[in-house]
Amino acid sequence: MLKFIKALFNVINVIIIIALLAIHFVAKESSYQASLYFYTFPLPIIILIVLVLSVFIGRRFRKYNLLLGTLLLVIWLGRSFKIHIPEDIKENDLEVVFWNASHERNFQDVFNENDAIPDVVVLVEYHGDILKKTKLKYLDYYFYKHPVKEIGVFSKTPINIKKVMPSKYKSTVINFETNGVNFYAVDVSGSMDVPRSWELEFVTEAITQTKNTVVLGDFNVPFESMYLDKIKMNFNHAFSEKGNGFRETWFWNIPLLSLDHIWVSKDLETLKAVKIGTFKSDHSMIKAVVGK
Repeated sequence: MLKFIKALFNVINVIIIIALLAIHFVAKESSYQASLYFYTFPLPIIILIVLVLSVFIGRRFRKYNLLLGTLLLVIWLGRSFKIHIPEDIKENDLEVVFWNASHERNFQDVFNENDAIPDVVVLVEYHGDILKKTKLKYLDYYFYKHPVKEIGVFSKTPINIKKVMPSKYKSTVINFETNGVNFYAVDVSGSMDVPRSWELEFVTEAITQTKNTVVLGDFNVPFESMYLDKIKMNFNHAFSEKGNGFRETWFWNIPLLSLDHIWVSKDLETLKAVKIGTFKSDHSMIKAVVGK
């Protein structure tokens, strides 16, 4: 009976591992259902499952689990862990910050976490409840809060809101200009009922300017998503170019998924990129310094 149970665990182990590898490396986002599994089982979760399964299987299979776990770890580190030497930062270079504020945080939290005031800040899931108080504290600077959408913008120079583009399913893209640079602030709906393909198609169609432009926001898809391929054609990913550490920005400082992105048009130079871990939101704050 004991041999049968061990054999059963071995079979279950193989089935689970094959299914997980197929989801991540083969099926990916080939369909709406497949995409849900793809987002649910990022590589760190698969590695953890493989290691946990090794506890319940026989010694012969365990070594294969450990080898596979090691191989997947190497793949994950190669994809996500970045090491770069930052460029020299000049006074007129642009420091840009994006953060999913998790409904409860505000611009002051950004200033505190950065120990300085960036040139441009974009917040999503931002209520703006104390915006009047913040404005009074920083009279020389400029703020914008959409009256309905939970998106806020801060800049040290005047903000020109060019266009606000909402989708049917609560995604939003706001096109604005400040500091002589064109920006697109993006907040993609996180609803499980709405296919990401619809919303990312809406986002890519909204981004009509691809020069002298920074695109930043919560895209609710990881860097590996095929729905970001059109953006990658015209923009460089700031953290991949000049970041240090894990690229993933979610969840609660555990590097599971890179949902938050700053994209810099290829005519501009990314000089530095930083991910700021904080327990004030389930999303990490991200910052890029752009050479103008």
